[in-house]
Amino acid sequence: MPYIKIESGKLSDEQKVTLIQRLTEVSSEIMQIPQDFFTVTITELPDKNFGIGGKPIDIVKTEYKRKHQ
Repeated sequence: MPYIKIESGKLSDEQKVTLIQRLTEVSSEIMQIPQDFFTVTITELPDKNFGIGGKPIDIVKTEYKRKHQ
């Protein structure tokens, strides 16, 4: 049974449904295993609990928004 684990920031319920559906569909197609055998879990992490480039994600997002407004 394939197990797909995603760790991300906060997602809406709609995003979670779509992510689970599409990950399962694509993985099933690539691996040639029926979709019924897949398990998908999503772990949401607060932006302050992970980082990129030595900065917490909340700071990275704020800086990105300032540059692209």
